[in-house]
Amino acid sequence: MKSKLMRFLIILLVIPLMSGCWLLAAGGAGAYGGYKAKEEGYGLQNPITKEKKSNTEEQKK
Repeated sequence: MKSKLMRFLIILLVIPLMSGCWLLAAGGAGAYGGYKAKEEGYGLQNPITKEKKSNTEEQKK
């Protein structure tokens, strides 16, 4: 009886630890993919950018 309870507690504690490892591995894979994409010349663009007044005046000329 006691050994079944111990097995249950161990499984109950191990499952959240494994899920955290999978989350960490997926984050690491995404970071590596982003790093490789940056090497190839791809990049992110901020959708909210402020234009400088000097840039807009030069473009109008």
